Amino acid sequence: MYTFDYQHPTDRAGAVAAFDGDTRYLAGGQSLVQAMKLRLAMAERLVDLSGVADLKGITVDAGSVTIGAMTTHATVANSTAVRAALPALAELAGGIGDQQVRNMGTIGGSLAHADPAACYPAGVLGLGATVHTDRRSIAADDFFLGLYETALKPGELIVAVQFPIPTHAAYIKYKQPASRFALIGVCVSRSAAGVRVGVTGAKSAAYREAAIEAALNASFTPEAAKAVQVSPDDLNGDMHGSTAYRAAMISVMASRAVAAALAR
Repeated sequence: MYTFDYQHPTDRAGAVAAFDGDTRYLAGGQSLVQAMKLRLAMAERLVDLSGVADLKGITVDAGSVTIGAMTTHATVANSTAVRAALPALAELAGGIGDQQVRNMGTIGGSLAHADPAACYPAGVLGLGATVHTDRRSIAADDFFLGLYETALKPGELIVAVQFPIPTHAAYIKYKQPASRFALIGVCVSRSAAGVRVGVTGAKSAAYREAAIEAALNASFTPEAAKAVQVSPDDLNGDMHGSTAYRAAMISVMASRAVAAALAR
């Protein structure tokens, strides 16, 4: 690991002020620290956000669930309020990594890192969430730009993520057994605005699968999702699964997500 300066602010203003030059926010460290240990990433300064209390917490009202950026996966998974209002989100958080990762990893860190096989990106897209930063609000559809690339500007700090509560929703993933990342993960939701389908593990960034959305807007059934033949042309292919395999799995996971959503 390369040497770096370490900052540990106790409030949001201090965190923003500490960001200067070659700086990275540390929002749990389950990805960044490992990359730095392997010298795959480096920064002259790390700003540890674990002491910033107002970046943590969960608020549930009649129409939405808002998660503070430094709220851990375990906290979301175990929240009775989230389980009651938006069980799909609690189940998604409960399936991330292992218990150690869930105890340390945060929603803000996951979204800022934007791993192409992470679960939260599919949830944010599939549920139509809004990412609030210290500067602005970013719709989920505008947040993920490419491989580990987001709409965040240098020094921009995620403050919270707001999820509208749909009438039906579920997240299902087929995980890679060793890493527990999603080989394919699909989040499906239905609300008055229509159906959304967020997919992770298939491309260089999470995305919405328009063909399945169209099919489910016409008929919100597992059969309708499974009947869609997703094009493999621009999907990932590797030792874990070919492009054709991933294309088929997207329809299968979407079908299972619809079944789970309807079964609530």
